[in-house]
Amino acid sequence: MAPPTASLWQRLTTPFEDIPKEIGIAAGVLIWALVIGGWAIATYGGYVSDTFLPVPDAVVKRFMKLAEDGSIWVHIWSSVEVVLLGFIISSLISVPLGLYMGTFNIVKAALEPFVNFVRYLPVTSLVPLFILWIGIGIEQRVTVIFFGTFFQQLVMIADASRSVSRDLVNASYTLGTKRSEAVWHVIFPAALPSILDTLRVTMGWAWTYLVVAELVAATSGLGYLSLKAMRGFQVDTIFLAVALIGILGLISDLLFRLLRRWVTPWAA
Repeated sequence: MAPPTASLWQRLTTPFEDIPKEIGIAAGVLIWALVIGGWAIATYGGYVSDTFLPVPDAVVKRFMKLAEDGSIWVHIWSSVEVVLLGFIISSLISVPLGLYMGTFNIVKAALEPFVNFVRYLPVTSLVPLFILWIGIGIEQRVTVIFFGTFFQQLVMIADASRSVSRDLVNASYTLGTKRSEAVWHVIFPAALPSILDTLRVTMGWAWTYLVVAELVAATSGLGYLSLKAMRGFQVDTIFLAVALIGILGLISDLLFRLLRRWVTPWAA
């Protein structure tokens, strides 16, 4: 930790040292300015053809056009619905199951070999099977999101619960906690900050599987919009769809950060 009288440079270059809030905001804005500035120079300057990289105002104009007829909001809601349904169903199962998998060795021994096998399977290769088994409705898209996140969540939540201090659990026994109560009264609260971090990370994965989920037979959604635009080589629409997925992912990440601060203030 840097001393109180340390210079700004020392604070910026000291591991884990807090920095002034305005400096952090300025650093984030600078990176965005460099990315957008580089994009503008490359396109407006004629260094890259707009056939492959659209100019920034073309993307904005495309958004305005789709917003005027209302179609962009239909695509956004369709994607949000698929991601939220798949993620919520996955989380509702993975949190309790992951807790038991990380707490009881018999559950770990039973599930870990199968879970570690399935989580390395590429979800894309399972899409034809999902279509055969489930059909081509929203259920198939939700299933893709579920499989893309569930098994990763399970392993990470099990690791979070396994890392809870044994001394904390033993102390709870001394204070009268029953062994049947330890999982939810002691281990779950102790692992909750890590569990929320896991959910935040895997929510990002859910958004990355969106295009895969909407790859076949979808009629709306940002992934569908992107794939449809690809067939017509409308790169401005592709960039718009990708940017909106990134923005929605960023919003969900921020919401999870706020939720973690609110639910587990002692770990903020």
